[in-house]
Amino acid sequence: MSVNLTHFKLSEFDCKCGCGRNNMDEKFLLMLDRARAMAGVPFVIESGSRCPKRNAEVGSKSKNHIEGKASDIRVSDGQARGKILKGLYLAGFKRIGLIGKVLNVDGAWKAVPTGIHVDSMPEVESFFLEF
Repeated sequence: MSVNLTHFKLSEFDCKCGCGRNNMDEKFLLMLDRARAMAGVPFVIESGSRCPKRNAEVGSKSKNHIEGKASDIRVSDGQARGKILKGLYLAGFKRIGLIGKVLNVDGAWKAVPTGIHVDSMPEVESFFLEF
């Protein structure tokens, strides 16, 4: 694939199992690149393309990463999260999900979103924020 991205290297979206799979959808990547420009903060890609084996390993039952139409973005703090969400929305994404991990904050257990999932597969039902 040959797609001209300003803010990403195509290799950032390679399957994390090491198999080399990268079948990212060009339209999705261009939208994500536009979102990154609008957000004004770096997007650290935690997961992009996945092979079926890796998709099963992470417990996913959806096919959006397998089809190259999804990415998970690592979030460093609340300010960056807000800018990334705004950029994704302004770029036209309609399915955005917060990925949370349970962290101990001030002695109390709280669910804190530490990542953002975005995809371009509106026909898939899920828990995502939909605009």
